[in-house]
Amino acid sequence: MTPLRIFAFALLALSFTAALAEEPPALADDVAAKRLPPLAKRLPVVPKVVDVVRPGWAPGRYGGDLRMLMAKDRDIRMMVVYGYARLVGYDEHLHLQPDILERVDNVGNRIFTLHLRAGHRWSDGEPFTAEDFRYYWEDVANNKDLSPFGLPRALLADHKGPTFEVIDDETVRFRWDAPNPQFLAALAAPSPLFIFRPAHYLKQFHARYVGLDKANAIAVAAGSRNWVGYHQKLDEQFRFDNPALPTLEPWINTTALPTTRFVLERNPYFHRVDRLGRQLPYIDRVIINVTDDKLIPARTGAGAVDLQARYLRFDNYTFLKQAEERNRYHVYLWEKAIGSQVALYPNLNVADPVWQKLMRDVRFRRALSLGIDRHELNEVVYFGLGEESANTVLPRSELFRPQFRRAWASFDLAQANALLDQIGLTQRSDDGLRLLPDGRPMELIVDTSGESTEETDVLELIRDDWRKLGIALYPRPSQREVFRKRVFSGMSMMSVWSGLSNAIPTAEMSPAQLAPTTQEQLEWPMWGQYYELSGKGGEKPTLPDVLALVRLYDEWRRATADDERERVWLAMLAIQADQVYTIGTVARALQPVVVRDDLRNVPQEGFFSWDPGAYFGMYHFDTFWFDR
Repeated sequence: MTPLRIFAFALLALSFTAALAEEPPALADDVAAKRLPPLAKRLPVVPKVVDVVRPGWAPGRYGGDLRMLMAKDRDIRMMVVYGYARLVGYDEHLHLQPDILERVDNVGNRIFTLHLRAGHRWSDGEPFTAEDFRYYWEDVANNKDLSPFGLPRALLADHKGPTFEVIDDETVRFRWDAPNPQFLAALAAPSPLFIFRPAHYLKQFHARYVGLDKANAIAVAAGSRNWVGYHQKLDEQFRFDNPALPTLEPWINTTALPTTRFVLERNPYFHRVDRLGRQLPYIDRVIINVTDDKLIPARTGAGAVDLQARYLRFDNYTFLKQAEERNRYHVYLWEKAIGSQVALYPNLNVADPVWQKLMRDVRFRRALSLGIDRHELNEVVYFGLGEESANTVLPRSELFRPQFRRAWASFDLAQANALLDQIGLTQRSDDGLRLLPDGRPMELIVDTSGESTEETDVLELIRDDWRKLGIALYPRPSQREVFRKRVFSGMSMMSVWSGLSNAIPTAEMSPAQLAPTTQEQLEWPMWGQYYELSGKGGEKPTLPDVLALVRLYDEWRRATADDERERVWLAMLAIQADQVYTIGTVARALQPVVVRDDLRNVPQEGFFSWDPGAYFGMYHFDTFWFDR
């Protein structure tokens, strides 16, 4: 151990000595029976100290079961989101901080030296060391059977992967020839880039370590075709559905699939402590019951949970509020950190050539945006609590500019009609619908996932507005998988979803969502696939401004200075605002968060954000506690 680390631990030890003697009561019997070592031997030499500065936050007490509801058994992965144990993670001010790592040395976004915490252990007590990183690099990421498509994109800079080096048991280094500014953000994501594996567990299923025949025999006996499929099934840190897989999260899933009730127990080797030196989490167990998503608001209002936000919508707020006192909970309203509560996505890759030409004409997209009465929509659906806006970043972001929010987002039927006339859409049917160049009436079908009555309400109001433009809107609901296939295949003219997934970015965060970078983008799936597959699939973009977005995104990836990255972000946001590739409606809508009266340290105000933030993760779910 270096002198600096010895000194740091000595300082911590002065305040932690008494606390280290205080075992979480739920673990005391196991410690007394020597099934677990004492706390001082379970924590890293230098644990992560969580000292939250927030009104109402205070060190807590141990104990209790926290109840939550989920709609699908696969939602157990949300506990990896909420627990938010990451190599580095965002704090409440959206700054990256070491978490699992003790520190990171970053040289020009090209050389990252990761320093692990000495003495850190997996949930089964085995050491967490550089070997777990080596196993991932050599035996998973660079194994052609387990990773047939090569390295994850976050590990590529200028289409090249890094060199990897083990310095010692507690230090590893990733080195790129070109800057890779997305690396740390990928480690901090809600669905993170896992560049480590519990090697001691997975080696027993890997052909390199037990031999091909034995690995395949183990896999077949377990019901898999071969060792590759079985290893991949077991190695799912994010899915969190393998109770045998060691974890670094605050709670351990003890329940295998299929089930309708998950029980998660505290991780006795979790690496975080509070400022008094007491090991986190405070809460002993998390109980997750699986129920129909349509019943979750009702069961929440009946007092069946201690903490719930997922599957609650703003239109549940009045009902939930009415039962507050009776069922001993409070309803907080957090701001959603998305660019638009509901956004429309013209499909620029729609297969129909007539509609494709229209969707790629900026005048058409601007006309559709100008033809939406956002004020009425905000009043009717969101009780006037949202803000009328294009689909752009929120005021909390340092990249926010008022002109981006206002661009083509006023309600101006005259200008919208004039734009449609300029395109040449002047012929009308007997019932007043504009006619396409081939004589078909302008009947615009909008695909939805069919999961939200909120989307339905918004589309009904937009339908009435667009009818005044001579355009008929017809929603087409379908299951999410079918919905996405229709968009990706070009069968969909337009779709509806939420807006920018990260509307509170900093310049250090990737602007990938603003350029065609993945097939998952509903406005240009084929162009996104082209970039995603390095030109080996999809279609090459043709519009000049879209090509400009791709160039700017590549500039951001190569940038080494903050001011360069900020310049790129602002240029991309300006193009997005002017070209209206997506059509926003209302931003800063509110998310109900139901909190039991005696549950402490849950902020009354917050951002309900997938990335960055991991919903409750950014607010340290492991420090929530019951005042009983």
